[in-house]
Amino acid sequence: MRRYWNFLLLLVASMVILAACSKNDSASSDKGEKVTLTAWAWNVNVGALKEAMKEFQKENPDIELKVEDIGRLDVYDKLSTGLAANGTGLPDIVLVEDDRIHGYVEAFPKGFLNLSEKGFDKHADLFPQFKKDLTMVDGKFYAMPFDAGPTGMFYRKDLFEKAGVQPEDIETWDDFLEAGKKIKEATGAYAMPLDKFKDDPIFRMMLNQLGVYYFDKDGKIDLTNPKAIQAMEMLKKFDDAKLIKDVDGWNGIVSATVDGSVATIPFGAWYYGTIVDQAKDTKGKWGVFPLPAFEKGGNRAANLGGSSWMIPASAKHPEEAYKFLEFFSTTKEIQLMSMEKYGLFPSLSTAYDSELFTSGVEFFDGEKIWELFANEMKDIPTAYYTNDYSIALDESIKAQADVFNGKDVKKALKEAAERIKARTKREINTY
Repeated sequence: MRRYWNFLLLLVASMVILAACSKNDSASSDKGEKVTLTAWAWNVNVGALKEAMKEFQKENPDIELKVEDIGRLDVYDKLSTGLAANGTGLPDIVLVEDDRIHGYVEAFPKGFLNLSEKGFDKHADLFPQFKKDLTMVDGKFYAMPFDAGPTGMFYRKDLFEKAGVQPEDIETWDDFLEAGKKIKEATGAYAMPLDKFKDDPIFRMMLNQLGVYYFDKDGKIDLTNPKAIQAMEMLKKFDDAKLIKDVDGWNGIVSATVDGSVATIPFGAWYYGTIVDQAKDTKGKWGVFPLPAFEKGGNRAANLGGSSWMIPASAKHPEEAYKFLEFFSTTKEIQLMSMEKYGLFPSLSTAYDSELFTSGVEFFDGEKIWELFANEMKDIPTAYYTNDYSIALDESIKAQADVFNGKDVKKALKEAAERIKARTKREINTY
C-alpha cells in the first residue's frame, strides 16, 4: 500500500510540474515572439518598403522587416535558382516586375502563394483592369499590385514655343511627326530619343495603346498583327524624317534630357524623377501631354513598367507576410508616401482623389501632371507577356534594327515572328 501511495504522489507531482510548464509556455506564446520578415527588392522600392513597415508596426509591434537591396537582375537570378530548388533560400516577400509575373507562375505553378485563397479578391475593385490581368493567373491573384507606368510625352515647353507648336494640337502620331519637323527646323532638337538598335520602348508603348503586344491573350505570337505593322511603320516615318536621336542606352536618354537635344521623351510616369533629379536647371521648362493616338479619337493610354509583390510558397512567415503586404498595397496613405517620397506611381485607385494628384507640380510650371497620368489608368489595355517575353523582346529589337537598316516592315516582323516560333515552339497568328 505504501508503495502505491508513493507512486500516486509522484504522479500528482509530475502533473503539477507539467501544468506549470504548460502555463509558462502559454504565457510566452501570449506575449508573442518577434517575427522578422525577409524581403528582396531594389532601388527606391527598398525605402518605400521600410517606411511602410514603420507604420505597420504601430498596430503590429511584433513583426519586423529585413530588406535585402540586391539589385533587380540579382533578385531574378536568386529567385529563379531558389524556385528551381523547391524554394530553398527564398525570402518571405519578393518584388517582381509585372512583365515577369506570369512567366514565373507558369514555370513554377507551386512556387508562390495563391493570394486569392488568402482573401485578396475582396480588394480587386481597387485596381485598374490591366494591373489585375498582370497580377492574376487563371483568375487568381499571385501578386499584390504596386506601382505602374502610365505613359506620356514629357516635353520641353521652351522648344515647343520657339517652334510655334502647341501640344494640344498634337492628337495623332502624324500630327506629332509634322510638329517634330517644325521643332527640328526651328531649334535643331530631335523629336525623341531612342537606342535604335538595342531597345524598343516606343514600339512597345505603341503596341500597348493599340491593344496588341508580342503575344495575344492565348500566348500566340502576334508580331504579324496589322496593328503591330502599323506601329513599326509609324516609327519608321520618324526615323526616315531624321527625327529620332540615336542614343546609347539609359545614360544616352538622360544626357539628351539634360542637354535639350530632344523635344520630348515618351516614357512612363516614373521618368518624372529622372528629370527632376538630373535636369534641375530646367525647372519650369517641362510639360506633359498624352501619347498621340493613331487616329483622331483613338486610344492615347499605355503602360511602360511597373511591379508587384509576391510571396514564395516556401516563405517562413506567410501569414505575417500576407498581412503586411495587404496593408502596404491597399492603404492609401502608404501608396501616397511611396509616390511622394520615391516616385512610385500607385495602382491603388483610391489614391487619385488626394491633393497630391489634384494639385499642380511646381517643377512642371504648375501643371497637374499626376492627374493626367491617373486619368489614363482605366484606359490602359492589357499586355500579354508570357514566360517567353524576354525572347520576344530580343527578337523585336532585332526587327526594329532591321527596319532602321532599310528592311521592309512586314518582312522584318514576319522574320522576327518566325525566330520567336523557332525558339519557343509557339504558334504564329495568321492574318
